[in-house]
This record gives sequence, structure tokens and C-alpha cells, in this order.
Amino acid sequence: MSKAAETVYKDNKQTVKIQDEFWGRYIRLVQDTVIPYQYEALHDRVPEAEPSHAIANFEIAAGRKSGEFKGWVFQDSDVAKWLEAVGYSLSIKPDPELERRADEIIDLVGEAQLEDGYLNTYFIINGLDKRWTNLQDCHELYCAGHFIEAAVAYYEATGKDKLLNIMRRNIDHIDSVFGPEEGKIKGYDGHQEIELALVKLYRLTGEEKFLRLASFFIDERGQEPNFLRQEWEQRGRVTHWSGKTDRMDPAYNQAHLPVREQSVAVGHSVRAVYMYTAMADLAAITGDEALREACKRLWSNMTEKQMYVTGGIGSTHHGEAFTFDYDLPNDTVYAETCASIGLIFFAKRMLEMIPDAGYADIMERALYNNVLGSMAQDGKHYFYVNPLEVWPQACSCDPGKHHVKSERQGWFGCACCPPNVARLLTSLNQYIYTVHGDTLYTNLYIGSELNVKLGGTEVAVSQQSSYPWEGKVSLQLDPAASGEFGLALRVPSWSEGIEIKINGEVLESAERQQGYVIIRRVWNAGDVIEAEIPMEAHRVYAHPLLRADAQKTAIQRGPLVYCLESADNGEPLSSVTLDETAAFSETFDESLLGGAVVVESKGFRVDQQGWNGGLYNRVKAPVNEVKIKAVPYYLWGNRGSGEMRVWIAEGKA
Repeated sequence: MSKAAETVYKDNKQTVKIQDEFWGRYIRLVQDTVIPYQYEALHDRVPEAEPSHAIANFEIAAGRKSGEFKGWVFQDSDVAKWLEAVGYSLSIKPDPELERRADEIIDLVGEAQLEDGYLNTYFIINGLDKRWTNLQDCHELYCAGHFIEAAVAYYEATGKDKLLNIMRRNIDHIDSVFGPEEGKIKGYDGHQEIELALVKLYRLTGEEKFLRLASFFIDERGQEPNFLRQEWEQRGRVTHWSGKTDRMDPAYNQAHLPVREQSVAVGHSVRAVYMYTAMADLAAITGDEALREACKRLWSNMTEKQMYVTGGIGSTHHGEAFTFDYDLPNDTVYAETCASIGLIFFAKRMLEMIPDAGYADIMERALYNNVLGSMAQDGKHYFYVNPLEVWPQACSCDPGKHHVKSERQGWFGCACCPPNVARLLTSLNQYIYTVHGDTLYTNLYIGSELNVKLGGTEVAVSQQSSYPWEGKVSLQLDPAASGEFGLALRVPSWSEGIEIKINGEVLESAERQQGYVIIRRVWNAGDVIEAEIPMEAHRVYAHPLLRADAQKTAIQRGPLVYCLESADNGEPLSSVTLDETAAFSETFDESLLGGAVVVESKGFRVDQQGWNGGLYNRVKAPVNEVKIKAVPYYLWGNRGSGEMRVWIAEGKA
């Protein structure tokens, strides 16, 4: 094992230092490669990638150059997410050159802002007469939300408030346009985002007006008469995307019912989880029990009936949306990267409200599989869609699968996912722990150090973790003075138990509550807690109503879901069956993309040479015994284009 990578975080509540070999590598990759690469992409200086036009749009809006707006209507948000990632990165490690570049972009954003505070390059360039007339499609409040998040992150990292003040002016303008008062628009954006961003700004500043505006947008959504439907009618039933239409479904925007009455995850998956995140924020702050119960219902439906084993959500490319319970196709899946990131946001907020390990289990699943797998090991190529089954020829030739790619792309015209990954990984410290009362809850086993007050005592906590390859974890506690408080260790849902030692002695009994072992005692400086969580490869089966995975199994080891690739198992993978009685063997392969545990077992392959018929025959093809090799899902597609599948047929010889 190499020396653990060290990453330092600072925020306005506590200092967290990540010292983790596995995640430190990816955080450094974001800092050293991803953020600089994305800076060049935003400036249209990456030859092999689609032009972004994002910076050019701001230059045109600011009057620095002439030209037309190009890109998606929400192109501004890519700049905002990059700035947010920069803020988190600067919290980890000072970088004067990176900070200078960010300051220059912030100056540009300020130049583009109008005198009244309005900020959106699409309408500034194309004509202000249409602003605030198509909230359903045009993402004005969505883009504002991402800039608010960027402003908060950048201020907390650098103490510089220029972007923060730009966004204060922008919010003042928005507040003058939207609200329940006479003469204001009683509406909301088609793509939720500003709601959770306003809560972040409220937590930074303590100013009630930000919380009030966030609550308005959440409370107004889904009320009758339906704002989005009325707006659509007023536009002559014309949409930004497809011209005149005969149908408008508010469920796509989660506006079909008031949010407190919703129970089923519907519509565009990213919009949904961004909204649920804001709902959980507001429920925690205000104590709104109806909002809290709605969050619990929506979480349960989404994760128990509409989530992929990789932590992906959104099963169709038509609208990048949820469909219905147990409809989770593997080869036409969407499972957008941003949706899983939003799921992680939602999980974090639920953990802050309710100390239930089930939320952390899902957060871990999405993080280690769908999100991490979306980025290539070089940090320069990305998946927007995260399939569980790929046949490259079908991706190219079947119109129903064109959205699925067998290799990651350099940059998308709609590049919402790459900067989202960057901002998540550079803020990973915010997801490891939560505090409830005088108890510290360990949600993710990631090597780290933090200082926190528990039971009135300042406590230094040092966690060492061998995840995701081994289930060994240790925590050393160093309270400033001996004191009583609680430490909660999550028992992962994929494990069959946990063995805990305190100062070398086995803990025979402890309170178990909502998936955590809670250890409450008087702690002294130097106390060490060791946890051993069995981590072995095992089969996973899907609910009987999940038709796409009937008679199939998936392989999981620890938090990692595994898959078969044709690079190891040949083609077609559809001819491969796993022996349902065979055991698994596990080996750490140093040569596999930086090193990973591979899982092998016995299986069978259809003998194509033994097929004697034409396209169809009355006689079944013979099978041969073969060795099957599975690799972590997050690594797939890094060895060239080829077939892949997560769910594997099971059978006997």
C-alpha cells in the first residue's frame, strides 16, 4: 500500500482532513486534471470535445465581444458548477493561479449582470422581453441557483464576496419578481435548484428572506391553478424545445400535486432529487412534519422500487425520467450521473434530519458505483448515461439505444455532469459524518480527521479505513478532557455483521439503532475503536417484480457492484451463465487500472461452434465450462469499447 493521500478541507463549522488512499487519488485527479481540463473546455480550447460556448456567452453578454448565444439555454450553469468546484478545491489546497482564473471569471460574470440584478446570458443576448415568460423550459432560476451555490462555496474558501454580492443583487431582483404578493409571479422554475441553493445562503448569512423565498418556491409548486400549465397556455402551448404541443404534463416537473401530497417519484429524475433535497432542508429547519413525512415517502418509493443496484435513478431517456415501480431496464437505462449526485444530496439531508443508516447505505451505493463510474480514470472523459448492460453495436445502430455509450466522451454539449462530479468529490468531507445531540455518526468509512464538539467537549477524531478493498476501520478519539458522549458506527446493509474492539477488547454488547452500533461511554484521550466488517463477494438478487433481472444475479463486494466485460470474458456476454452453485475467489490485481479486487467464479458459455442450425433450431446449443471474471463497475469502459453487463444469468451444468 502506498502512503495515504492527504486532503484538507475547511468550512465554517469544522475542519476535516481526508487521509484516504482510495478517495485521495480521485480528489487529486479532480484538482490536478479535471478542474484544469474543464476550464479549457469552458473556453472551447479542447479540440476533441464539443464546444461549450459557456465563457463566450458571458463575454458577449458583458459586451467584450459580439456574437450570438450558443449552447443550451442553461449553459451558464456549467460555469457556476466549475466555480463551485474551484471553491471546494481551494478549501483543500491553496492554488493562487487557480484562484486568479476564478476571480477573472467572476469579474466577467459581474460585467454581464444587468443594472437591475438580472443575470442570464441567454436572455441578455437574445432579448429581455422574453425573460421570466417560460419558467417551464428556460432554467433562469436553475442557473441562478447554481451561481448561489458557487458564491457560497467560493466565499467560504477564500473570504472573497464579489460573487456573493453579485448573487445578492440577483436574488433581490428575483424576490421583486416572484412571491405571493399582488403583482408578483406566483410561480417557480421548471427545473428545481434555486430552492436548495437559497437554503445554503440562509445558513451562511442567517437572513430570513432567503429561507422565505425558498419556502415560497416549494410551497407554490403543484398548487391549483397550476402555474406551469397556465404559463404554457399563455404562450399558445408553445415550448422552447419542440414548438407547439398538444400536451403538457406537470408531473414531469413534479408540479402535479402540492409537494406535501406527493408519494411517488415521477418525472425528470434530477429535478426530482434536487426538489427533495430542498424539501428535506426546509423540513429540518422549520420542523414541518408534513414536509418531513413527504420526504420519507418519496425516499422509500424511489430507493425501494425505482433505483438501480448501482445507485442510478431514472429508467428512461424519454425525459430523463422515472417511469413506474420496478421498471428498471438495463440496456435502455438512463441513470444520469447528475441524478445520482442529487440522490446523494438528498441522502445527506435526510441523515442530518434522521440518523438512519439506510440513507447512508444508499449514499454509499450511488457514490462508489454510479457516480465514480461516470468518470474515466484519466479524468477527461465522462458518461452522462450509466447503463448496466452494453452492446456497442446496438448503441450505434439501434435508435432506442443511441443515448447509451460504450466509451466515455471528452465533453458534452450538455455538460451538466462533469462539473457536478468535480464539485461532489471536492466536497466529499461534508458527507462522512453527522452529529445528533452528543453523538457522532460515522456514515462513510473514509480515512479522515476532524475536530468536533460532543457533549460540551472538543474532540479530535482520526479515522483510518482500508475501504473499499478491506472492511477494516479504526477511529482514535482524543477529547480535550475525559467526557461522556456517543459514537455511532454504521453497519452496512451489504454486510453480515460487524466486530468492534475498544482499546483491543471485544465489545460484547452495545445499543443498535436504525442501522448503527451506538457506543456511549466516558472517553479518554487515545481511546481506539477498531471495526471489522466482513467484506466478501456475494450474489444479489432483484425483487420478483423487477422483470429485467428475473433469473439473473449481480455480484457485490463491500460497497462495490461488479460487472462482466468482454475484455475479460469474450463476446457475446449474453452467452455467459454463472454457475449458481459455484463459490467466488477474490484477488487484488495490481495491474488493473491502479489496482482493484477482481472476483472469479465458474460459469458456462454457449458453444457457438457447436451450433448446427441457421438462425433458429429445435436443438439447444451445447455449453462449455469457463472461468468468469468480474471487475468493479466503476472501472468498466476504461479498456476500450466492448460489451458489459451487471446482471448475469444463473444456471447449472
